[in-house]
Amino acid sequence: MADTLIPQELKYTNTHEWIKVEGDTVTMGITDYAQKELSDIVYVELPEAGKSLNQGDVVGTIEAVKAVSDFYSPISGTVIECNTELKTTSDLINKEPYGKGWMVKIKMSKPDELSNLLDATGYEKITVAH
Repeated sequence: MADTLIPQELKYTNTHEWIKVEGDTVTMGITDYAQKELSDIVYVELPEAGKSLNQGDVVGTIEAVKAVSDFYSPISGTVIECNTELKTTSDLINKEPYGKGWMVKIKMSKPDELSNLLDATGYEKITVAH
């Protein structure tokens, strides 16, 4: 998808999540590519603040008109905040996947895991392959 947005400053997973690193906290969501594949998102199930996650754990579920999909933690840590706006306006993920459509903020417990993630160039390679 040539018109898929892949911001250079973010880190990515093979399962189409993105994170923005700010100190020891990351903000995460799903990528533009993922929201386009899912199409119209109608509901998002988010975890409770305080939930501990390991890298690769299921964080929550996204329900779209076409499919239901889990999304996964890009990094180990503790959920410190969820985007409560998504409870009533889950389509923010479709409209602004890297902005108001963010899902969860995580306080990292293993920052060295960042090296397991893809940069924008690496992520672009896996989306072009599809």
